Amino acid sequence: MTRRLVATIVVTVLVTLIVVGASTLIVARWQARETTEQELRRQAESLAAATAMANLDGLGPGAQETVRRVLRQVRRALRVDGVEFVALRNEEVVGQLPVGVELDDRDLDALAAGETVSGHDRRLVFAAAPAAPGRPTTAVAVVTRQADAGLAVVNRWFLVGALFTLALGVATAVLVGRRLARPVRRAGVAARHIAGGDLTTRLPEPEPDAHDELSELARSINAMAAGLERARVLDQQFLLSISHDLRTPLTSIRGYAEAIADGAAPDARHSAEVILAQAVRLQRLVDDLLALARLDARTFSLHVLEHDVREPLEQATRAVAPAVERAGLTLDASVGTQPIVVVADPERVVQILDNLLENATKYASSRIVVTLRQDGAHAVLAVEDDGPGIAADDVAHVFERLYMARHRPVRDEVGSGLGLAIVRQLTEAMGGHVATGASSTGGARLEVRLPLALGAPTPNSPHISVLPSSP
Repeated sequence: MTRRLVATIVVTVLVTLIVVGASTLIVARWQARETTEQELRRQAESLAAATAMANLDGLGPGAQETVRRVLRQVRRALRVDGVEFVALRNEEVVGQLPVGVELDDRDLDALAAGETVSGHDRRLVFAAAPAAPGRPTTAVAVVTRQADAGLAVVNRWFLVGALFTLALGVATAVLVGRRLARPVRRAGVAARHIAGGDLTTRLPEPEPDAHDELSELARSINAMAAGLERARVLDQQFLLSISHDLRTPLTSIRGYAEAIADGAAPDARHSAEVILAQAVRLQRLVDDLLALARLDARTFSLHVLEHDVREPLEQATRAVAPAVERAGLTLDASVGTQPIVVVADPERVVQILDNLLENATKYASSRIVVTLRQDGAHAVLAVEDDGPGIAADDVAHVFERLYMARHRPVRDEVGSGLGLAIVRQLTEAMGGHVATGASSTGGARLEVRLPLALGAPTPNSPHISVLPSSP
């Protein structure tokens, strides 16, 4: 990553320098040429005026040479590359023009008319001015200069600056690349450790106000590790819970069966009833495990139809009444007198209520209250108990599978502990949702909301097959 970043930044800086340098050089040369041409025109006109005052045509050859020598000294004072004096006679040049200077017919006509002409040939710029136009023979001062003579120093400094900028870009790319690559490498190492089973691995937590991509990556990896670690703990708790739920009935079944086989059972009928009850408990545990597996695989079916939800509620309360009575509890059900029609599977509603009542039976101290009401577009089924309630840390996890609550149940011989996870899965599959809170009796309140018939949504899971109800 660092090498790619360094190469990218170096290439970007290099291309930028080439583009900026080339465009700057072109503009500088054009500007220098324009400026040089303007200066040479003024200088040529000054030399031409001095030549006219000297009246070279009226002097002898020696005097003319002296004047020319003086004018060449003036040339050096003007800092031009070359100065030549030629004669213009009958629109023809008499004398030797500076190397690189050519005057066409338009230039000669302009000089004969007393105008100053100028031009350039690549880097060479020239200007020519007539000394005394209108005479048969007119002296012409021609001056030349290299337009980019002063750009050599600028080019050298630009090259030095370009090399310094390139070096600075390389250094910056290396530093930035290492800074960016370091957290990515740490994230890769952490991911390998997590994949290897070390779920305690964490990256340094970013600052709270840091929301860049690397900070979000670190937070995501930490959250993933925490979730996996929690899932591992829950798996262990689940195995311990299932082991306990399996061991207890199996121990009872084995003990009573051995007593019957040895003829030591004082009451064979009672022993058979215990074995039957524990077998039923084992069957319930297996059924719950299979139900969760089917819910996860989305292979169960729903027979959705419009029905009065009071009927499955009454069926569930009648079925749980003997267990509630054996536990020394009272069950109060308030269903109202008006029908509340929902769109749901009646058998699944009974299954939901069975699990809610089973959970309440485990935790209640003396009383369970079941209520049914209508709230907007939903029917609300609530089961409350007067047990220890739900700890604040457990509220968000009550309906999660494998979760072990802080408060232990009063009676742990009933159910498998998977019922609330089944409740949530079934409720959400039928377009409803679950909630939890504090009961008016001081215990827990578990609430299920199912859609009413009017305008109610159909089951929201595309993986669940919805079978039509029988007529």
